[in-house]
Amino acid sequence: MIGKVIGAFVGDRIAKQTKGVGGATGAALGVVATTMLRRMSLPAMLALGAGGYVAKKFMDKKDAEDRQTPPAPSTAPSATTTTKAA
Repeated sequence: MIGKVIGAFVGDRIAKQTKGVGGATGAALGVVATTMLRRMSLPAMLALGAGGYVAKKFMDKKDAEDRQTPPAPSTAPSATTTTKAA
């Protein structure tokens, strides 16, 4: 029982830092996560942790590449271009 309360508290805190997830949803996910972790074997926990680490590194690298890529130049004529009348 105490584990579920702690899981709900931690899930709520994490949900506040994550966009798209509300407090109640985070609390529910925290309870589910603690239940799942309690039933998992040690190798499964290690595999889950390693997978999360690799996914975070991949997402961080992708975000860094997106920030370094300059925007594509526009090929449409701009409104400030003037043409000479003949």
